Amino acid sequence: MLPLVKSSLPAGLRLRRARERLGLTYRDVERASYDLAAHRGRSEFVIHISRLADFENRGVTPTLHKLYSLAAIYHLDPLDVCSWYDVPFQSHFSDGGPVSAPRTHLAASPTSFRVPVRFDPGFDPRRTAYLSRMVEQWGQLEGFLFNSQGRYRYGYIGLDDRRMAPFLRPGSVVQVDPALRIIHNSGWNNEFERPIYFVDVRFGYRCGWFQKDADRLILQPHPLSQCLPEVWRTPEHAEVIGQVVGVAMRLTEP
Repeated sequence: MLPLVKSSLPAGLRLRRARERLGLTYRDVERASYDLAAHRGRSEFVIHISRLADFENRGVTPTLHKLYSLAAIYHLDPLDVCSWYDVPFQSHFSDGGPVSAPRTHLAASPTSFRVPVRFDPGFDPRRTAYLSRMVEQWGQLEGFLFNSQGRYRYGYIGLDDRRMAPFLRPGSVVQVDPALRIIHNSGWNNEFERPIYFVDVRFGYRCGWFQKDADRLILQPHPLSQCLPEVWRTPEHAEVIGQVVGVAMRLTEP
């Protein structure tokens, strides 16, 4: 992918410069879009010469399929091209964070993470610290690097889901490893070591402690939640998505 530099240039001018940088004519782009449309089996990927002129010179916004064609033909990151039109797909995870939902569900992975790049000289990793003041510089770590090429999935604990409260509060975001799907009925010393699983129960999702009994999957809520156990038959009515390996949780109710 070609590196892009943020500027205040109109999106149409950026598209024209990207095309000219590759030495492509309008006819070249149209021909390439026909090839792409044939490969994908959808005519929506075709970009006619007159339409390309509208994109570059008249401020017309491409449709989703044509935007993809432009990104593919110009060797651009489609997320960057979307940002030219003020559609920040790279911020979808953080923008969706404040939106609460009553039901527990799976969520799309973030495309990037902010990580500390440089700490204050007085930072001591052995001591509890106010991280916002100790980090001098933050940087972006691409999500696919952090996630080992998309290994993890993410779940949201609904505001009505108190089955693991207060151990796992409503409104929490959990990181799920689909490679860890085997339910273990023993092998831990306390509740903090006991595995938590994210499970698809066909009409929704459940997150909590589970026990496997033959073809039955039993949800065991936290004792303080005052919720009752639930039972499903597998694989007809329940499927384990994976084990929870990380959590972002508020210590106050959202």
